[in-house]
Amino acid sequence: MQITVDNLDRLDFEKGGGLLPAVVQDATSGAVLMVGWMNPDALRETLYRAYVTRASELGANAALDNGPIISETLSMRAEEATLLGYPSFADVSLVPKMAESPARVIEFLRDLAARAKPSAQRDMAELNAFASDKLGIKTLMSWDLAYVSERLKEARYAFSDNEVKQYFQLPRVLEGLFGLIQRLFDVQIQAEQAQVWHPDVRFYRIERAGELIGQFYLDMYARPSKRPGAWMDDARGRKRLETGLQTPVAYLTCNVQAPIGDKPALLSHDDVITLFHEFGHGLHHMLTRIDELGVSGISGVEWDAVELPSQFMENFCWEWDIVESMTAHVDTQAPLPRALFDKMLAAKNFQSGLQTLRQIEFSLFDMLVHSEHDPAQDFMPLLQRVRDEVAVMRPPAFNRMAHTFSHIFAGGYAAGYYSYKWAEVLSADAYAAFEETAAADGTPSVETGRLYRQAILEAGGSRPALESFKAFRGREPSIDALLRHQGMV
Repeated sequence: MQITVDNLDRLDFEKGGGLLPAVVQDATSGAVLMVGWMNPDALRETLYRAYVTRASELGANAALDNGPIISETLSMRAEEATLLGYPSFADVSLVPKMAESPARVIEFLRDLAARAKPSAQRDMAELNAFASDKLGIKTLMSWDLAYVSERLKEARYAFSDNEVKQYFQLPRVLEGLFGLIQRLFDVQIQAEQAQVWHPDVRFYRIERAGELIGQFYLDMYARPSKRPGAWMDDARGRKRLETGLQTPVAYLTCNVQAPIGDKPALLSHDDVITLFHEFGHGLHHMLTRIDELGVSGISGVEWDAVELPSQFMENFCWEWDIVESMTAHVDTQAPLPRALFDKMLAAKNFQSGLQTLRQIEFSLFDMLVHSEHDPAQDFMPLLQRVRDEVAVMRPPAFNRMAHTFSHIFAGGYAAGYYSYKWAEVLSADAYAAFEETAAADGTPSVETGRLYRQAILEAGGSRPALESFKAFRGREPSIDALLRHQGMV
């Protein structure tokens, strides 16, 4: 089903008093199912129902139902586990991961859910109050959540992304990023000449005490035919050869808008976070001291730990001293105002409780369906039990999230979706070490940077990620820092 809405008359959408002209069509055949005027509340419900029932027996086209395919996939995975001598497919999936067992993952998820639920309940109470007082919605339904949440966010933290963007000039951001890396990890980053595939691409070398450690290509700008998104990839890894040491080389790629006229390229704050994230991966690859190619840098690092260095670097984008130093308005050169930064920081943790429970719902279903579920049985009752356990606003029974859960049925995350939250736990706890040892003015500790570099970045995949983490923190990971960073304490 697809719905086209015409709002040219600027009807009173906000209070639900106006009607919106809508055309409802079958997404496959294009046949018009309805033409008429819809109340905004009813339109939200119609859109929601169409979205959450797609690819299911309740969808507009039952022939596209993924249910039988899911059951067959689960059955084949269970058979694979039996042939390999494992109790479940979840056990097979966890072999190359950091987690010890499905039971430990389930314990982690339930612990995090219990810790996050009070925050999620507060989020829901705020939504209910705002919906009733400001939008005239007395009973909040699942299809109202996105709309009411966006209106509340606008009312509470209204600021323009374009306004923020004027302060993040790419040359100044790179200067701040390189300076931070050089101070923390005792390296020097220098531009270097090299053959490149486009004039916009830059090449750099990383040294320590005159010794070449690694090099990287930096391809920042969007252009026709370039794949969208951002990523780090390895051109070559560190390896000991008969002729000497092969140093690592990385590709660091983003897709920000190129400079216009005589003005430098401007980055949104999300672009800055993405840049820091990819550099975290790059540092993991380039600062390794392991000479065996299969376990140097990012090679051989467990699936659920490989995002630790990248998410770790994102934290610096929320430190006022660091952000202030790398901002300058493109016209006035004034730094980002503190009041604007505070709004950005507050908006960062908006509804963190609800978002955390949503991720746990997906993760717990994923782990249980691959460890405890009988593939011969319907999987929907399991999903309903998970929702009963963790959700503060239970989705309607017709919600068929599992039918489009492509991460675990088509994307390589089977019995591994929990790794998103686990990587956040690792990165938050690792960053907490820098918070605990920072100078009075907030300057990160060089000693802590050295320890992090040696324990995490230099070790690569040469030992289990848990051992590397314990070498840095002196203990196993704790979820406390994540809860604090996301405003759930």
